[in-house]
Amino acid sequence: MLNRLTILLATLLTTGLVHAHGTHAGNIHVEQAQARASVGNQSNGAAFLTIENQGKADDVLQSVAAPVAGKVEIHTMTMEGDVMKMRAVERIDIKAGEKIEMKPGQGYHIMLMGLKKPLKAGESFPMQLSFRKAGKVQLTVTVMEVGAATKSSQDEQMHQHHHHQ
Repeated sequence: MLNRLTILLATLLTTGLVHAHGTHAGNIHVEQAQARASVGNQSNGAAFLTIENQGKADDVLQSVAAPVAGKVEIHTMTMEGDVMKMRAVERIDIKAGEKIEMKPGQGYHIMLMGLKKPLKAGESFPMQLSFRKAGKVQLTVTVMEVGAATKSSQDEQMHQHHHHQ
């Protein structure tokens, strides 16, 4: 029991530091890296974060890697009428001074496909973002409870039951 409490406290302290300070590479600042806990035997998951280009030149998020999944893709989600469409994108262009907030239920997210084990709340995993100019950014993604983020339970159900194209 004491061992679990120590691990939880260490995770909370580390999470606080990551969220407070974020991670930098060149002019790129990344913060608030979170993923949703898996539900049941779910084989896919999603991660969300904020990327800010604090420089004077545009940059491009070219790829993402995480050892927790067999495949990691950048996805975008849009509503076409009352149908949610999710699609993989090759990259995200990030203009100078632009901030991209990946949030549940809208816009971009990182799709974790073929999870090697369930994502459990309170745990964390490493992720690497590769940018054209800023290079590689190593960060830690914190796994949150399913309902902990800003997404409504209706959006959560739609995401879990959606078939990616």
